[in-house]
Amino acid sequence: MEDNQFEDNHIDTPLVRSFVAALRRFEQNSEPADLVDLFADGATATRLDSRGDRTDVEAFWREYREQFQDLSTTFVNAVEGPDQCALEWTSKATMPDGRPVEYRGVTVLDLDGERIARLRTYYDSAVFVTVPAGVGR
Repeated sequence: MEDNQFEDNHIDTPLVRSFVAALRRFEQNSEPADLVDLFADGATATRLDSRGDRTDVEAFWREYREQFQDLSTTFVNAVEGPDQCALEWTSKATMPDGRPVEYRGVTVLDLDGERIARLRTYYDSAVFVTVPAGVGR
């Protein structure tokens, strides 16, 4: 599926639509302020690393974005409830060494009224591992 071919029109929850829009801006300008503003005080963010729940949401997003030269996410599915949403997505990125990567994952948002209380993201991290030359032959 080509980027932006599948718009976020399938997402009904206003806060989640705001999250998607803020994430897209962040991917382009690397400035997380709009994204961070969507999170409640004391919110946590978690991704597949050894750091566990993070309460510094701005640092969480900055560290994520700094891994890439370019980054673009397409949301392909959303499962929404009154206080939780799961977003299935595909991201295309360029690593600092110029290597293109594409990876898929799911982000779960716990909603607390008009703010995000918790974010958990799960993705296939295998594309980030570089295999040394000659291994696997």
